[in-house]
Amino acid sequence: MAGNDFVPVTPDQVRQLASQGKLAGHAAAARGEARRRLRAAVFEIAEPVLFRNLTRKLEAKRGHYRCAAGVRHLDDPCLDRFHNDMDAVIDDIFANARVPIASLEGWIRSRLGHATVDGYRRRRSERGALQRPRVPRWLAAELDRDPVLLALAVDILDFVGTDAAVGPGIWPVEQWAEYRVARGADPATARREVARDTAAVLSAMRVRPRWHADYVERPLGHKQPPSVPLQRVSAENGEDLFLVNPVGGQEPPDVLTELASVALAAITSRIAAGEAPETVVLDVVGAVFDDEPRAAEPEAVHRILAAVAAH
Repeated sequence: MAGNDFVPVTPDQVRQLASQGKLAGHAAAARGEARRRLRAAVFEIAEPVLFRNLTRKLEAKRGHYRCAAGVRHLDDPCLDRFHNDMDAVIDDIFANARVPIASLEGWIRSRLGHATVDGYRRRRSERGALQRPRVPRWLAAELDRDPVLLALAVDILDFVGTDAAVGPGIWPVEQWAEYRVARGADPATARREVARDTAAVLSAMRVRPRWHADYVERPLGHKQPPSVPLQRVSAENGEDLFLVNPVGGQEPPDVLTELASVALAAITSRIAAGEAPETVVLDVVGAVFDDEPRAAEPEAVHRILAAVAAH
């Protein structure tokens, strides 16, 4: 690390570098263990700044009052969000701490909004999702410019690029229904109406299959897939058939379609990245449908690969 006086390993050394305007330069030159130790020292400084000035407020706004009590109280999804924000804050420090900074904590606090929003948009872009979800004119026309459906379309485009994992039904219908109830919708019918409207919006999006594949299916494929146990039943000819094992009733056919879309997008993306097709199929189908033995049959694998190729 030519031109660097030392490798900072403590928060005080990091603050000293920042006061000299050398922190970003050291970060750019650090490699391997040196970079890991530098990142750990910066993490120690930035963690309380991020939690006290941003995370606590967000968790309280979500109603997660236990999570707002401290980092060690964050549940798994909230902790994942916090670490994503921490990564974004540290990346921002390493890229922009190039001028003398008298108070590193104050400087970090002033940039929290910019750093975390930039990190959020970058993660959306990596998933293939729109960085700023907007309804294109053609889709607005398909939806007859209905304000309720337009808002739901934005929610769908936003959700596919978020850090939230998909659930058994893919879309967070319960959460969207709660938002409607808070705005005055009938609690007895809100969930059914959201499910109906979600199906309508997705149907309109599929009018342009390529657009739907790029901005809905592809980012969904980068999410953690749901696991849906399959129930074997015997047909009259003795062949095993598979049904979704529903929770509280039959799973509607459009849910199966969305599950298949998630699986197909994940398979296509991983094969394009260079992974072995047979291995990818077994992994993804097993994760989505919780059916490793059936998916392992060579004939089933070949059928799925043929569907990917056709897609």
